[in-house]
Amino acid sequence: MNGREALAALEQHPFDLVLMDVQMPEMDGLAATAAICLKERTTQTHIPIIAMTAHAMTGDKERCLAAGMDDYVSKPLKAEIFFKMLEHLLPEAAATLPPAPAPAAPHSEQVKVL
Repeated sequence: MNGREALAALEQHPFDLVLMDVQMPEMDGLAATAAICLKERTTQTHIPIIAMTAHAMTGDKERCLAAGMDDYVSKPLKAEIFFKMLEHLLPEAAATLPPAPAPAAPHSEQVKVL
């Protein structure tokens, strides 16, 4: 629902990765990521954070990466790209991931000539 709830969830449960929405009420994803990064400096741990957002304008990816996120994906999510991100960010888990789906073939209409 919001960045504060994301931080609370991270305090309660271990996660391998965070998919962080950038635009949330109360505390946005950039502020939540900054709080996670601040805590990581004291714990010497790191949880990969992927920005997941509809923000796809020039500079949005750079803004997310500058905030401490490890990668960026815009909506609508493309499964092939997302699976490659997971393989890169979680190489130890890559062996347990299902194979990335093949890209969908372009739809072509067949025309019958009589």
